[in-house]
Amino acid sequence: MSKKILVVDDKLEIRKLLKSYFTQEGFEVVTAADGQEALFVARHEKPDVVLLDLMMPQMNGYDFLRTFSRESSTPVIVLTAKVDESDKVLGLELGADDYVVKPFSPRELAARVRAVLRRVEKSQREPPQVLRAGEIMVDLQGHYARVGDQMVDLTPSEFTILATLISAPGRVFSRLELLERLQGIAYEGYERTIDVHIRNLRSKIEADPSQPRHIETVYGAGYRFAPPEGSS
Repeated sequence: MSKKILVVDDKLEIRKLLKSYFTQEGFEVVTAADGQEALFVARHEKPDVVLLDLMMPQMNGYDFLRTFSRESSTPVIVLTAKVDESDKVLGLELGADDYVVKPFSPRELAARVRAVLRRVEKSQREPPQVLRAGEIMVDLQGHYARVGDQMVDLTPSEFTILATLISAPGRVFSRLELLERLQGIAYEGYERTIDVHIRNLRSKIEADPSQPRHIETVYGAGYRFAPPEGSS
């Protein structure tokens, strides 16, 4: 069965371009011209991935993300002409998994879409497996995490990063390594995306995100999950 993509952009030519390209690539494509329409379409069409423009009338991409991320774990890739890093960061903080800056190559965008879908499919195929470290538990098959008895609402990217780190406590993962786990390939210039995901993760699993006990920064190297007490 072909995967379904929801393209959300107020520019008709962008919607037509992406629908034509991804249809040729074997995807089913539905479209929306603003965030309000996108919520309606997403609720009825149940897409496998959303390609989302940020600057739109009626309801912009940020407002769409605020609502959609509470309703669904469907991965979202932001398409933005805004080059200010704070705009990209805000999109990621609101629940987006990745971003692509306009103008973009449809071929690269398709690769990013396939990487997101592979990650979701892999998590669904894996046999039951639970990773634990202290009070934190990650269920790879159920695709959820807990801190103590509290469920933690994670985006697909945040879940993948947490599962990667907790699977090897004490091991340092570089930003490029983590980016490759997310996308299947590490695109140059997108390493700082990891910093945003890490910050989001800390806000969700750390008692004090400003002084993290679980996800540690190893300056000049990357990030690691804190090794067990007593280990070197």
